Amino acid sequence: MPKQKGTKEICSNRKAFHEYFVLERFEAGIELAGTEVKSIRGGNVNLKDAYCTVKNGELFVRGVHISPYEHGNIFNLDPVRPRRLLMHKREIVKLNARVMQDGVALIPLSLYFKDSRVKVELGLCKGKKLHDKRDSEAEREARRDMDRVLKERSYQ
Repeated sequence: MPKQKGTKEICSNRKAFHEYFVLERFEAGIELAGTEVKSIRGGNVNLKDAYCTVKNGELFVRGVHISPYEHGNIFNLDPVRPRRLLMHKREIVKLNARVMQDGVALIPLSLYFKDSRVKVELGLCKGKKLHDKRDSEAEREARRDMDRVLKERSYQ
């Protein structure tokens, strides 16, 4: 079977962009079982309440819900089990230091295939206050209105 080339997004964590400012982005591999990969190919994954922790020098993602593969058997695993992320040790140490010092969180932003391998985009995020959420909502509405007006004028 030939390898696939390019990237294909599986899902993104839209709630994270509403709740947090994304300061930096990182890419990590994820350790999965075979039936989990098949389920991900079907799009049965949810990143809504996911977050990352560091334990014993290893990076884990928690709260990612990967639905059990419907054609699987006894090898299906717990849908919300903690999954290990694959990054270099020095990157994990650096991220852990930033999370402990600055009061920021490590949040998975998206899950995608990169050359037939599943990757996770992590964001070093700082929480938004209520007024920040309102400001970003107002900007989004203004941008949507401008796009609507430009679209109407281009057709006339």
